Amino acid sequence: MTRPAAVRAKVLLVDDHGIMREGLRALLDRQDGITVVGEAADGPSALALARRLRPDVVILDIGLPGLSGIEVATRIADELPRTRTVALSKHHDRRFVARMIKAGAAAYLIKECAFDELTAAIATVMRGRKYLGAGIAGTVIDLLHEVDEPESVLAGLTDREREVFQLLAEGRTAKEIAGAIGVSVKTVDSHRHHVMEKLQIESVADLTRIAIREGAVPLED
Repeated sequence: MTRPAAVRAKVLLVDDHGIMREGLRALLDRQDGITVVGEAADGPSALALARRLRPDVVILDIGLPGLSGIEVATRIADELPRTRTVALSKHHDRRFVARMIKAGAAAYLIKECAFDELTAAIATVMRGRKYLGAGIAGTVIDLLHEVDEPESVLAGLTDREREVFQLLAEGRTAKEIAGAIGVSVKTVDSHRHHVMEKLQIESVADLTRIAIREGAVPLED
């Protein structure tokens, strides 16, 4: 039997845990045809590297500082249609699976999966197909039976408002946010007001609860 040709892919690794990235890089570097071209520990860095490196595949966690994996996947799908996103997350919840798929992810796997499953996912998405890990089979069945998956409450926010929303949820001050995204403190306060108004909330505590529910901030393992 003829052995299939090894997949050739430039890969960007995105995870806020350094040891996770190091482990994946060590394993992927042993695979014929797969080249890890970069690593990122947060959402903004992931987007910047994706735009500069134009990888074939981005292996992406959901819970990231600065910008969630869902937001990163959405922007990659919009800006880099040739780049495939493989979500690699600890979340089994169907809300996260559904939103990552809607965001444009070509594959979704659970972090407990075997490494062979990750390489299979990379090969599958490189052929232009979708891949869903065995660990979320039940979740996918639930999604297929879901008549109306509720839209994220963040859908009504602009890109800039979602950035401010996440940074507020991470506990950043207005001055820190202004420095991070390159605007004035007054502009940050204006975005904060619009976010609170659109989400119909009155405190940062309420905002943080929404952020956790939506997977917009990383949770401790």
